[in-house]
Amino acid sequence: MKKIEPKNETENPSDYVDYKDVPTLKKHINPHARIMSRKRTGTSARYQRSIALAIKRARYMGLLPYISR
Repeated sequence: MKKIEPKNETENPSDYVDYKDVPTLKKHINPHARIMSRKRTGTSARYQRSIALAIKRARYMGLLPYISR
């Protein structure tokens, strides 16, 4: 799997990640629907925590799958 480009901090100054923004969240999960690591995505620790929380909320609401085959 290829690394995705690191998030440009000047692009969006807020660290809030909306759980309803499914296309953005799909960039941070692998084909097996697991959350990708910071090492692979190149995000900061603070942004990675907010992404993980948004993905978990989206899964609970049924917007993202828990597992994928």
